[in-house]
Amino acid sequence: MIVPAITNRMASLQITVLGSGTSAGVPMIGCKCAVCTSTDPKDHRTRASIVVDYLGKRILVDTTPELRLQCVARDVNWIDAVVYTHAHADHIMGLDDVRRFNAIRKGPLDMWADKVTFDMIDRAFGYAFQPPDLAAKLFRPHLIRRYIEGPFEIEGVVWHPIPLIHGTMPVLGFRIGKFAYCTDVSHIPEPSFDLLEGLDLLIIDALAWHKHPTHFSIAEALEVVDRVKPARTLFTHIAHNVGHVETSARLPAGVELAYDGQVAEAGL
Repeated sequence: MIVPAITNRMASLQITVLGSGTSAGVPMIGCKCAVCTSTDPKDHRTRASIVVDYLGKRILVDTTPELRLQCVARDVNWIDAVVYTHAHADHIMGLDDVRRFNAIRKGPLDMWADKVTFDMIDRAFGYAFQPPDLAAKLFRPHLIRRYIEGPFEIEGVVWHPIPLIHGTMPVLGFRIGKFAYCTDVSHIPEPSFDLLEGLDLLIIDALAWHKHPTHFSIAEALEVVDRVKPARTLFTHIAHNVGHVETSARLPAGVELAYDGQVAEAGL
């Protein structure tokens, strides 16, 4: 197995943005707006997901409908665990493609989620948690449930769940070292702000310029940035009416729109 270069810097995380788009993706089906017809690859956004690399390990956060295409495009040839923020379709419906990682590692993968997320995933993917019949040689996922009930460790590194609100739905963000990932959020409960202090990198939901009932607008996300003052911020879960070049020109220093394939670093 090839170890990513980041493992030579023992105090670092490497974060790859697999997808930076909203639930409809960009371009959207049937839309001919300036962004959906753009030739700028940074305007082409698959559904929101990241991979976090550290200490020779690779952790996938969420399994989007484009998971196979995202992994092939970004040379993600193995993972060591899966972590879920919540169970909306744009974050879970690529789960079956995890089976390829089972085949590569020749064994099961840990999957971390809260109970509500597991309950919802079971409705479509309950088979993924059943030990395989080796005689049948079925090509399907094999996942081990790991319940998130507080801070947890993956490969010796602590992940701190960040309680967030997505419309009316409780969801999770995560802090790992000096990095925090907060996709799909419209409200941050006051106690959760303690987990957003002292960050090298914050990746946070910023759907569009207009207000939305279940996602931060760009202005609302900027208010969070102004409060917690991360060294660098990337906006994700971006809608089709937000062009990369023109929007980037309007953002303050240290704040950028994420794009598919972007790689960033933070302290571990």
